[in-house]
Amino acid sequence: MSTITIPDLVAPAGSLRALTLAIDAGADAVYLGLKNATNARNFAGLNFDDAQVRDGVAYAHSRGRQVLMALNTFADARDDRPWRAAVDAAAALGADALIVADTAVLAYARDHHPGLRLHLSVQASATTHTAIEYYRQRFGIQRAVLPRVLTLQQIQQVIRNTGVEIEVFGFGSLCVMVEGRCALSSYATGQSPNTAGVCSPPAAVQWIEGPTGVEARLAGVLIDRYGPQEPRGYPTLCKGRFKVGDAAAPDYALEEPTSLNTLALLPQLIASGVSAIKIEGRQRSPSYVAGVTRVWREALDSLRNGERYSVQPAWQHELGRWAEGQQSTLGAFDRPWR
Repeated sequence: MSTITIPDLVAPAGSLRALTLAIDAGADAVYLGLKNATNARNFAGLNFDDAQVRDGVAYAHSRGRQVLMALNTFADARDDRPWRAAVDAAAALGADALIVADTAVLAYARDHHPGLRLHLSVQASATTHTAIEYYRQRFGIQRAVLPRVLTLQQIQQVIRNTGVEIEVFGFGSLCVMVEGRCALSSYATGQSPNTAGVCSPPAAVQWIEGPTGVEARLAGVLIDRYGPQEPRGYPTLCKGRFKVGDAAAPDYALEEPTSLNTLALLPQLIASGVSAIKIEGRQRSPSYVAGVTRVWREALDSLRNGERYSVQPAWQHELGRWAEGQQSTLGAFDRPWR
């Protein structure tokens, strides 16, 4: 009887509370970022200072789990010292790996901390085995996180042709742009998400109360209106509601809020040789992290135990609670026109 190699389950941590809940829910590794522009979830009130990283690493390591530090924005050409300092901090604080997109940051880590494991960030947008092999040969990466634009067959092609571990997203928010390189946000705010660290910089976000509800604006651009009792999402241009042409009412013109959910494809992903499955959501609540991680742990363990795999209704119910718009999609995994 052949044994199944179960991928690592990698969960997000926007806070120390989220980190501990992710570990307790069964994550094999958590990924986090510092409280500055070196990471692509640079929201106020989130992320870690050095003391919190140290505490998180101690908590994870005491339970046999790992901590991955995301340094996944592109360094400022005028001053890359914060990115070099973040690499040094990760090494000093005991992080197990860095998740990096910028080639200069990769080179610095390679040259100054040769024992530190390097993962290629999804922000690098490496979609072919030749691109991934380039990063392996030049910088010694040991894992690459694939963008959410590849079909299962394309992922299998990558895995067959590289010795680098491959990590894919299993659940979480999607993006209509190329992994953080949002032309819409850059146009509206003048700040690139891959340098500012967030697609809707907090300083550009405006909530304006009115007699009929609330207007959401980004750098003055009206992107949605919410009724008095209507739930409000964090305002991003791609998920805004606009009146287009002769439409009677505003609607989602670019992307409707929905979450990637590949739970139904888990056996195929494992058979393909995927090394890690990632949950998106460092900006989400600790409860989201705990709930989603617990479902994926149960699903992976059911395959480890040799059970006949089927997606349990309770799993889908729990994931549905946390999906954007309470709906999910297979994204690029489901292309009916092919």
